Amino acid sequence: MSLTWQIFGGYLLVAIAMALAWLRAIQINKAGIVDVVWTFALGFLALFYFATLGTENIGARQWIVLALVMAWSLRLGFYLHRRVGSESDDSRYHTLKEHWKGIANIKFFTFFQLQAVADSFLSIAFLIALRNNVPFGSVWDWIAILIAVTAVVGEGVADRQLKRFKANPANAGKTCREGLWRYSRHPNYFFEWVYWWSFPFFAIHSDWFWITLLSPLAMLLLVLKVTGIPHTERQALKRRGEDYRRYQNETSPFIPWFTNTSKN
Repeated sequence: MSLTWQIFGGYLLVAIAMALAWLRAIQINKAGIVDVVWTFALGFLALFYFATLGTENIGARQWIVLALVMAWSLRLGFYLHRRVGSESDDSRYHTLKEHWKGIANIKFFTFFQLQAVADSFLSIAFLIALRNNVPFGSVWDWIAILIAVTAVVGEGVADRQLKRFKANPANAGKTCREGLWRYSRHPNYFFEWVYWWSFPFFAIHSDWFWITLLSPLAMLLLVLKVTGIPHTERQALKRRGEDYRRYQNETSPFIPWFTNTSKN
């Protein structure tokens, strides 16, 4: 199957999944389900792309890229599934519901479909890596594996540290400064961004290598300017006030770095 048809076919399947997710979100009144489907859909796209490569094009690189995408997708997807199932909707979705009021369901359909577009766009990076038939084993391949494994493990550790902190009633109204959260206000976002840098390394020597650079750049834009850090920080300031302001003064916003207590 050609590159174009793989992208188009994958997009159609994810668009259908998002439409079904939208119906389920209306049924249970939880728009946050979109985050779960968004994450699992990327793993599904990796499987779809892998299955449509043709057996003659499958080697060590393809199996490793598939395994790394699935490890990321399943780890984060099940984490989000448990969170969405046990908590009320994220404040982002409450804000959108209030803003859209009577036409929220219609607007959310468009929102869910835009997530299908985002999935398809981001997935092009690992599709090109999967289609790279250069023999596996170069230093770039091992760097790619190191980046992906470090990112998946780092994001998982950050999520567990924050979950453990929130589970302690004594920490109500406080800001997590434990583990990785001592060095970055958003270590989960940082490792999420790092993960997407593995695919350009897997795709080196591919004719379409340059396209893989768009995924980590797009993820950086989303995290720093759109749905990631800006909203999270606004909500943290509303809920934790001065404690979070001190945390902002002390701690790097994104890239893990040493705590600067001299700013207090």
